[in-house]
Amino acid sequence: MKLCIAEKPSVAKDIAEIIGAKQRNDGYYEGNGYQVTWTFGHLCTLKEPEDYNENWKYWKLEDLPIIPANFGIKVINNQGVQRQFSVIERLVANCTEVINCGDAGQEGELIQRWVLLKAKCNVPMKRLWISSLTEEAIREGFQKLRESSQYDNLYAAGSARAIGDWMLGINATRLFTVKFGRGKSTLSVGRVQTPTLAMIVERQKEIDAFVVDEYWELKTEYRETEFSCQIERLRFVDKAEKGLEYLKNHEFEVTSFEQKEGKEGNPRLYDLTSLQVDGNKKYGYSADETLKHIQSLYEKKLVTYPRVDTTYLSEDIHPKIPGILRGMQYYSRFTERLLKQPILKTKTVFDDKKVTDHHAIIPTGIIPSGITPAEQHIYDLIARRFIAVFYPECKVSNTTVLGKVGTLEFKATGKQIIEMGWREVYADQKAKKSEDEEKVMPLFTEGESGPHEPKIHQGKTSPPKYYTEVILLDPWKPLESRWIMRKCAN
Repeated sequence: MKLCIAEKPSVAKDIAEIIGAKQRNDGYYEGNGYQVTWTFGHLCTLKEPEDYNENWKYWKLEDLPIIPANFGIKVINNQGVQRQFSVIERLVANCTEVINCGDAGQEGELIQRWVLLKAKCNVPMKRLWISSLTEEAIREGFQKLRESSQYDNLYAAGSARAIGDWMLGINATRLFTVKFGRGKSTLSVGRVQTPTLAMIVERQKEIDAFVVDEYWELKTEYRETEFSCQIERLRFVDKAEKGLEYLKNHEFEVTSFEQKEGKEGNPRLYDLTSLQVDGNKKYGYSADETLKHIQSLYEKKLVTYPRVDTTYLSEDIHPKIPGILRGMQYYSRFTERLLKQPILKTKTVFDDKKVTDHHAIIPTGIIPSGITPAEQHIYDLIARRFIAVFYPECKVSNTTVLGKVGTLEFKATGKQIIEMGWREVYADQKAKKSEDEEKVMPLFTEGESGPHEPKIHQGKTSPPKYYTEVILLDPWKPLESRWIMRKCAN
């Protein structure tokens, strides 16, 4: 009898239906030579200090650091958890092969391996490794089961991370609490929370120490276009006023007018971080909320595996793209154009060298139904992005105008969209245009001159911004910030 262990009851039910294990028993399904059971997240956890040594139950400095000779795991002290573990333990003892059907990622591997370790599994193990939960993906995965040993390093990485978190959390929390908590509060220390807190505190110090300065800038309007003077900000208003008088006594002259046609490359497919950034920017969802919504969409077979850190697809996905697009009927106004011609296999989208365990997040082509408004928002982000990567590039015109008033130089820039390209996929959405996109500049001629309307712009320097999830998640921000927030989300 082959035993399949899924990470959730709902996934176990789908697998059982597909492989023919249709008889429902207490805690598992059975049939067609298979038994299918499940965990529900973590059934096992690392032992507590007092599980190793009774004296370690008490928080005393002389016991630190607490480092067990060998780390052990235990079943979580919960009646439902222990009952399900007993089912798994009994099935493992009587099967001929185990198929690990856990979530295809580091945490999923750790969850299943700990359960199998605690259940004393000593039969051969295989691994079901799939990127979506559709019937097609599950059937294909069972036809290509992998050796469990291929993921030994993945399990080792997950176990090392858990042990590292345990050692830091237990020892540092006890140290700081005993020394500085004064018996009134627990000072929790952790691999993720402590550096994040340190960043927030340092930023707060910068904000508190910031001194607001006033400044003045010279600007002028010529032919309904605002130009900025190319000098440093003025720190005294009297200098700005003298500059204004000077400008009033001279005409504006165009010294250069340059238009360059350019292209805006297509957006990248989503990895988890970039999806969390856009979920926060557009809908105000926290990183954790976006993760919950995308995880639910994955379990409903609507999108592929979400906990990924690549924006590329593996090359074997290319033949499946037309079928996915045809299944996205709600977006047919965009997909019909793409389906009239072959989908190009470009390296900006398909690259095996940029994909490790899983490819970027994409729709499965199944029509969404029964999803919440929040899940619809996240699905829409993924669907439009998936379509947009196959559209033509957006063509733009970048305009730069240089001028002078007397000896002072001025500059204005603008951008116009010539061909929408991939932007058509987002044209029906309300979006705030950037300042450059709003400037539809007239044609200028080098050497032309005329009257203008100079003015003084008064401004104030701004303190550093408070950290938000978008700032910390933004992939263009420092890598340490991105790493910290992704760990918080996971």
